[in-house]
Amino acid sequence: MTTAGILLEDYDFEIINTRSTLERVPEDNLAWVPHAKSMPLGRLAMHCATLPLFGAYIFEDDGMDMAAPKHPHIPLTFTTREAALQQLSETAARCRQSLASASDEALAQPWRFSFGEYLISNVSRSLTYRMMFLNHLVHHTAQIGVYLRLLDLPVPALYGPSADEQWTPKA
Repeated sequence: MTTAGILLEDYDFEIINTRSTLERVPEDNLAWVPHAKSMPLGRLAMHCATLPLFGAYIFEDDGMDMAAPKHPHIPLTFTTREAALQQLSETAARCRQSLASASDEALAQPWRFSFGEYLISNVSRSLTYRMMFLNHLVHHTAQIGVYLRLLDLPVPALYGPSADEQWTPKA
């Protein structure tokens, strides 16, 4: 199996988990935050819905300088749950396509990620993808799960049962 094939197994599983979590975001409490330093729920949900676009950029671009972006910033404004899910579908499809077409050679190449002169990382595309996109997505999806719990809303079963839902293995 190719490196991309292995990464796609994890990718597909995590996109399903993100979708399951976004399906629970309440439309009437989008400004809610658990702490003054936390991101509002609606913004966090849209961050998760759009994050796969960053994954696609890792495969499509030679690198990224956050101080001089090549791509427009997507607004993180939550309008409806359906719109957030549609955004996830679109960004996830693009990322999946870019990942599926990536060769082992391309995935082994370094991908420079910086903010101006500040170097964030300069490791292989495959490691950048896992560190800066996939782990990042898992982190924020889990963060929404915490928000849901604190709002006394059902938390989806993602890696096993939750206190609210039995787990069904995702094929």
